[in-house]
Amino acid sequence: MSYIELPDGVELSDPRPTAAANPYTYFMPHPDELAALQPKDGVKAIFHQPGCEGEYDVERMWVLIDRIEDGNAIGTLDNEPSSLDKIKMGDPVRVPLTHVVSTAFHKNNPRPVTPDYREYWERCFVDSCVVEGRCHADYIYREEPDMAREGDKYPDSGWRVRGTDEAIAEDERRGTGPIYVAIGKVLNADDNWLHLIDREFGVAFQWDAETWNYIELG
Repeated sequence: MSYIELPDGVELSDPRPTAAANPYTYFMPHPDELAALQPKDGVKAIFHQPGCEGEYDVERMWVLIDRIEDGNAIGTLDNEPSSLDKIKMGDPVRVPLTHVVSTAFHKNNPRPVTPDYREYWERCFVDSCVVEGRCHADYIYREEPDMAREGDKYPDSGWRVRGTDEAIAEDERRGTGPIYVAIGKVLNADDNWLHLIDREFGVAFQWDAETWNYIELG
């Protein structure tokens, strides 16, 4: 079979800039996973068809590997696209390992053991200005969780993150108040308080610009 990069009109999106900009919510496969890939394993990549008339012009799809060559997973598309019409299941494709967003291992090739990494999907209450990067996390405190509702997938962490007075006032003018989101989304914008993440309920901290650190309040 003669392999081509991709059918005309279809391209692969590079996930690395997104991962770099969102390190606490966007996770790439561990290098050991990529190094262990063999024929019959699968890799998932982001396929983009600019100008597609379907509902979506981007789809995450699996590729069944025939071989690994020069840092590429070479194989065939293992999904039937739902919107993209210039590529179909069984088409030959070449995916750079740098563009792989997920891996699947054949039963005869067990997934390698890789170091655990912590994820931050627990929820917190935060001012919009912090998440949007318009100010730093100025005042943070942790209270007994009270925001979770029945059926929530992730619990309320109890963390409450406030921005600066000026930015909060701007939020009020915009009509965008505090929001309830994953801690990881807040850390993507400002992770200067990461070292405090496991502190107990009842603590509070104020950012100090002189020491470039948080001062614990009594």
